[in-house]
Amino acid sequence: MRKALPWIVVAVLVVGGLTAATYLRPLALIGTSKVLDMFIPLSGAPEPIGSADLAGSGPGSLLSATTMPGVTSTFTGQGIRAARVVYHSTSGDTGAPTVVSGAVLTPLGQAPKGGWPVVALGHGTLGIDNNCGPSLSPTLMNLLPIAKVVINLGYAVALADYQGLGVKGVHPYSDARTAGLNMIDAVRAARHVFGDISTTWAAFGDSQGGAAAWAADEQAEPYAPELNLVGAVAVAPAADISGLVAKSQTGTLTSEQRPVLQALIESLARLHPDLNRDEYRHGGASRYWNVLTDCSAGAAYKRAVAAGQLGPRDFLPVSPDAAQRLQNLLQAWAIPQRRLTAPLYVWYGGQDPFIDSVWTKAAIGRACSLGGTVTTEFDPKGGHNPPAAQEMLDWMADRFAGKKVTNDC
Repeated sequence: MRKALPWIVVAVLVVGGLTAATYLRPLALIGTSKVLDMFIPLSGAPEPIGSADLAGSGPGSLLSATTMPGVTSTFTGQGIRAARVVYHSTSGDTGAPTVVSGAVLTPLGQAPKGGWPVVALGHGTLGIDNNCGPSLSPTLMNLLPIAKVVINLGYAVALADYQGLGVKGVHPYSDARTAGLNMIDAVRAARHVFGDISTTWAAFGDSQGGAAAWAADEQAEPYAPELNLVGAVAVAPAADISGLVAKSQTGTLTSEQRPVLQALIESLARLHPDLNRDEYRHGGASRYWNVLTDCSAGAAYKRAVAAGQLGPRDFLPVSPDAAQRLQNLLQAWAIPQRRLTAPLYVWYGGQDPFIDSVWTKAAIGRACSLGGTVTTEFDPKGGHNPPAAQEMLDWMADRFAGKKVTNDC
């Protein structure tokens, strides 16, 4: 094993909203994720990519593909070929067709034989509003350094915004099946944009994105049999967070879990208009509700202040029936739900303040019972972010190389 790279230096493939770096914080604690955009040099307007294949209407087919001069004009974006894509996908809840946006990035130069292998990156919590999609930002909401690390390793990157982020629609926050399908279709979309993209791919994400990568693994074989998934990495995955409801009833939500539950309730209320927000919000949650879901850079300070005003019982359901309904909705989104397509690597920490480790352990157990190969790494003293990423990178590279994998089930 090579010497482990510091997690914060790698920054790293673990994409998301819930890591220690400023650009990888949970919704209510995000720093000014777009502040760096102010320092980006002026660039030209996006232009249609004439060579993109806009034919077709199935999942992964393109509605549009445009250049991303805001991305490629940055220091980090040098040496990158980038496209913003709007493509067809599928709701994991209903099976209905949807429209999703995202970004596709590749190295410059000659692709290897068979095309650039793809890493579909699953980002963590960035928000639940339409303007929270990373493809709308010249820094990909400060995820560009992460994408650059992947690209420098010789991979193309497919970064789905997820349904309802980046384009119109409601974002089903924590619906891993939908986000997983969005990731799969981002790989398909990448192949419609650039002709030198391989069918071989891996999924890699953390927190919300970790669950999305896991769900992509479960759904890849039946949903996209023309693609070759070699493996998925799920770091601190939000696989099953229905336990938040019980913690809201006992007043044991951590300060980190409170804004997460707020975003979940708001997302579900948008999807289910008969869900009464007032049955789940009190005190600071009632006062600061709208501030907590604002992902704009200008609201960053207000979000942080609002998050600090949330009490342990501010999300207490008003009745057992209200609690049960919320529990049922979150359990319907929980994974695993089917056998894995390819090997899965799961890292999780025993001191994670966002996702209780017992929830992740139980999800891993269910995945093992459903079948498939799972490699696990549990750090009893770990929080939401692993201290180093090299082992995960090596594991992913070994899957592309077709090497033998350890099954911890």
